Amino acid sequence: MSITSRMLKIHFAVMAIESGAKKLNISGWEMEQRLQKQDLIHSRLIEHYELLHTQSLEYVADDIVETLTNLEREDY
Repeated sequence: MSITSRMLKIHFAVMAIESGAKKLNISGWEMEQRLQKQDLIHSRLIEHYELLHTQSLEYVADDIVETLTNLEREDY
């Protein structure tokens, strides 16, 4: 079975979600729900995969946490 581009992007998104969840000390499920509410899984992690996957996982986790918290702050 060959690894497709879609599979790589999904794997990357899962790793980013779990790493971001650890930084926020929340479950991966809660992180996924919060990211989905802001459409960040697709619009940030998947759409910008080519740029983000070349960065460290720590950088990506910091980026997604910062983006998420900024968007949530704007919602309130």
